Amino acid sequence: MTPTGPCNAPDVVDVVALGESMVTFLPSRPGRLAEVPSFERGIGGAESNVACVLAAAGHSARWVSRVGADPFGDHLVEAIGGYGVDVAHVRRDPGRPTGIYFRTAGDRAGDAHEVAYYRAGSAASAMTATDPDPAAVRAGRVLHLSGITAALSGTCLDLMRELTARRADRPLVSFDVNHRPGLWRDTAAPAVLRDLARGADLVFVGQDEAWGLHSAEAVRAALPEPEVLVVKQGAAGATVFEGRHVTFVPAPRVDVVAAVGAGDAFAAGFLSATLRGLPVRHRLRHGHLMAAAALTVPGDLATPPAREHADRLAALDDTAWGRLRLGPGWTERTQRADEEVRTP
Repeated sequence: MTPTGPCNAPDVVDVVALGESMVTFLPSRPGRLAEVPSFERGIGGAESNVACVLAAAGHSARWVSRVGADPFGDHLVEAIGGYGVDVAHVRRDPGRPTGIYFRTAGDRAGDAHEVAYYRAGSAASAMTATDPDPAAVRAGRVLHLSGITAALSGTCLDLMRELTARRADRPLVSFDVNHRPGLWRDTAAPAVLRDLARGADLVFVGQDEAWGLHSAEAVRAALPEPEVLVVKQGAAGATVFEGRHVTFVPAPRVDVVAAVGAGDAFAAGFLSATLRGLPVRHRLRHGHLMAAAALTVPGDLATPPAREHADRLAALDDTAWGRLRLGPGWTERTQRADEEVRTP
């Protein structure tokens, strides 16, 4: 699958990512939120994370959203724009705040993990089906969305239904299910997310969030409509269904620092390789490599590996790929090594 999109439009970009981003406060040390003495400010948002990683990897990316006309909104626009992302279509809302959240250190899947969201009534939750500029949203080869937006409000759900409606003139629609049970106030989430996924061209879903289904094949049976379905299977790897072809690629071994942002990074790596027209096995490996970069840093965003180095790793034979082990700082080390090789 190769995205086409409105390639002749004057403001065309590789990827448009639409969704809420928040200021995130990361703890200075492990422990319960009530016990952590201080926090470090960062940024977090599934769709803007994807845009930032893609921009850092050399693609043109645009983030479309709403933030408050407040200092936290200033920080988000400046920080995301600092990655090279086009933020010209982010609207400022003087009547609603920018969302923020606090989280504990460590693995989000652990029982001791805590997240405190302050996003109810946020500026992004006021997005509607007619609010973002349609030309800005659709002027990309890929439009990337996630199920988080659908959970923010009824108007956001209307927007998601509009953007995933199948029509001839739309770009390739990428949808990350991103089921966050804590954001949903009723039990309709599985049905809503399945319906949205069925309207997309490319879908990412973690097997652990796939409605109680216990195999990649069962997920595909539940979602036969998307041209490409990527089922993420944690540390084991990921399976892609593309037409009648099924491809599984194991993930490399990773010394995990924090399991946050990895899913967004995986999506960015897969999309990057898709935009470049790479074969499916390389698309999966680029997804794994970007995820490994995120897993080996404490925050949501990491320095991606240099494209040349990632291409070399993605081209390894199965035996060499299986021996890979990636730890903290691996992307910076490979970046320096590549620069030294290019220096006469």
